[in-house]
Amino acid sequence: MDLFYADHFVLPLPEGHHFPIEKYPLLRQRVIETNLVEPAKMIIPPPATTTELLLVHQADYLEKVFHGYLSEREIRRIGFPWSPQMVERARRSVGGTISACRSALNEGIAANLAGGTHHAYPDHGEGYCVFNDVAVAARVMQREGRVHKVVIIDCDVHQGNGSAAIFQGDESVFTFSIHGAKNFPFHKETSSLDIALPDGTGDEAYLEALEPGIEETIERSEADLAIYVSGADPFSGDRLGHMALSKDGLIRRDRLVLSMCWQAGLPVAITMAGGYAKAVEDTVDIHFNTLQIAEEYHRNDHL
Repeated sequence: MDLFYADHFVLPLPEGHHFPIEKYPLLRQRVIETNLVEPAKMIIPPPATTTELLLVHQADYLEKVFHGYLSEREIRRIGFPWSPQMVERARRSVGGTISACRSALNEGIAANLAGGTHHAYPDHGEGYCVFNDVAVAARVMQREGRVHKVVIIDCDVHQGNGSAAIFQGDESVFTFSIHGAKNFPFHKETSSLDIALPDGTGDEAYLEALEPGIEETIERSEADLAIYVSGADPFSGDRLGHMALSKDGLIRRDRLVLSMCWQAGLPVAITMAGGYAKAVEDTVDIHFNTLQIAEEYHRNDHL
């Protein structure tokens, strides 16, 4: 299974900032230490090109991001200070998801060790999301003629509002989101299928809601490719999640999503999305478990 990473493109953050940027190199290190995949399968993706980004994002927004013309309000909305490194990292993150989609279509499954920046809109970023990697990757796959229909399966605890808005009314991209009803974003968009859950939802209630949601999503989407926005933030120890899933419950979530896609013959590109546990090691554990399950499916398909 190919894994794409760009964590060596360091994103400088001010002291006291709460975004756990350190989870990315720690996750890559865990993959290396455990020999989850052979070294040749660890790949630095190319940055998304301007042409690719323009399939989703407005030209004036790209100009502001590329050249540092964002207003203070726009920067606050994104949550990161502007820097050339921020721009490069954002482009590489999109490039990682594009590359994972291409690989998944060839190999059945692949992953970006970052990505899942589903809050970005065509004309602005928000919620730690500069560009919407999932939306851009879907459009690139369509433009290249690799797929006709794409399904986005979003299990991050926060609704994929940017993705929902981008594909509103577009039957070629089906957006599914299972998320906290009262969590960020406080103004929700309308996905193709939304499942909003109360704070404190635990393993059993979550999985009971998820299974029929995925079944309906796969049936209605008639997709050629799934992009799985996994998310570690439904975890009970997450600072921003407000849900109560255990690590075992999240493993069961991943197995459910991937097994149902596999049974439907759907290639899957995986992104990590959010994770803000009080102990960063917990977030790394959850992301790594997702990758480990994905690699199991990849190995079994290639026996």
